[in-house]
Amino acid sequence: MLLAVGGLALTASPGGAQADERNWWPLWVSRTDPSTGDERTSFLGPLGFEQTAADATTIHGLRPFFDEAHSADGSLTATSAFYPLWHRESDATTADQRWSFFNLINFEHDASSDVTRFDAWPFYFSRDTGSPEDSYQAVMPLYGDVPQRFGQDRFLWALFPLFGRFEKQGVTTTTTPWPFIKTVTGEGHRGFEVWPLAGHREETGVSSDSFALWPLYYRKQAGLDTDAPSLQTGLLPLYALDRSDGYISETYLWPFFGYVDRTLPYQYHATHYLWPFWVQGQGEDRRVNRWAPFYSHSRMRGYEKTWLLWPLWRQANWNDHQLHHERRQLLYFIYHADTQRSLTQPDAAPASKVHLWPLFSSWDNGAGRKQVQALSPVEVFFPHNERVRRLWSPLFALYRFNQTAPGEVRHALLWDAVTYARSEERDRREFHLGPLFGYTSEPGELNLEFLGGLIRFNRSTPERTWQAHVGPRPTSEAAAPLSSR
Repeated sequence: MLLAVGGLALTASPGGAQADERNWWPLWVSRTDPSTGDERTSFLGPLGFEQTAADATTIHGLRPFFDEAHSADGSLTATSAFYPLWHRESDATTADQRWSFFNLINFEHDASSDVTRFDAWPFYFSRDTGSPEDSYQAVMPLYGDVPQRFGQDRFLWALFPLFGRFEKQGVTTTTTPWPFIKTVTGEGHRGFEVWPLAGHREETGVSSDSFALWPLYYRKQAGLDTDAPSLQTGLLPLYALDRSDGYISETYLWPFFGYVDRTLPYQYHATHYLWPFWVQGQGEDRRVNRWAPFYSHSRMRGYEKTWLLWPLWRQANWNDHQLHHERRQLLYFIYHADTQRSLTQPDAAPASKVHLWPLFSSWDNGAGRKQVQALSPVEVFFPHNERVRRLWSPLFALYRFNQTAPGEVRHALLWDAVTYARSEERDRREFHLGPLFGYTSEPGELNLEFLGGLIRFNRSTPERTWQAHVGPRPTSEAAAPLSSR
């Protein structure tokens, strides 16, 4: 059962345990994984790497400076330099392209719609669609007229924040300057605000929103055209009220004393003392017992969470689709463990991923695949960023363990200076101490190598005689032995 817990980056000590290895550490180490056909090579310890998959796609680079990915026809599909400082991606099939400099200067071309975007945050924004109606070039703070962006239908500014105009769902808010003076117009909408002194805006017959000396006094009404309008009002810190259909919340001497009483769409009642620190609540499929920061326990719609001495220890349990999740954290990332169990196959082994920062990370998919890395200072922060994990994580991999299936394992120490692989399926053992010594054992044959294979001893059964070879390894080992006995 393969559960949704991602593994570690594999480029530092990649491939299955069955990999046949040539070890000239630290200059280069190469091996082929017969289970996948992947060829993997590392240069200068963890710095240089190259991987060629069975489908002829390749990835190579020099950590942490750059990497490149090529398709089977040799086309460059992705590259980066000092990632995440700069990276570029392209799709040979769709001709889409994008590149980014630290996610601040971004270029993107969507070939299917022939749309090009270029931004240099927070100063320059542009989009070219071929149509002047939804194309733009904008310079912050000088001038901009930008449609369908920044959460607005249109955002127009000149010498911002001196002048700005926001349009969304037929409502126009003009600010001169932002955020202090605002005028609201639109069909059925009107309003004027001098923040934080006073302001009022309304949609005739539908909603009303006022404040004075914000946030000391506020009053919001919505749903005035319905049978159950809502009201939010407060004169802080004396009193606050939030009321809607089936719900009421009142606070006295905010935030010291208050309660919540809900009857729709579910039943729930809670009492607050110095909210949000002390809360006692209970209702349909939910319960809150919070005495923060000392202890907090809550259960809401199947999501159960416990805090001890926040933020020291956190534990959470929840169900998602056909999986049960459990997460345990010490100071968020010092210790971080995720476990997943199948709800439909309760007897199946769980999948897990554990980080003890920065000492090690381990991964078990519950179906026989396991990985361990020490040291591991970046895995917990970038669990889903393959490029960060490919370029940075292997630099710290003093020790690596990889099991592709039970009995198919590989150990690597000091970036492949010392490696050991075992395959129960092939009844094969392989050990390398850099180029100094190598040992391979498989049914009917035993091989010893010294100095990267320049001196080799071979013994095969049933003769059980040793053969010695000196010199570079030929294409075939059928060359005449130096001596035998």
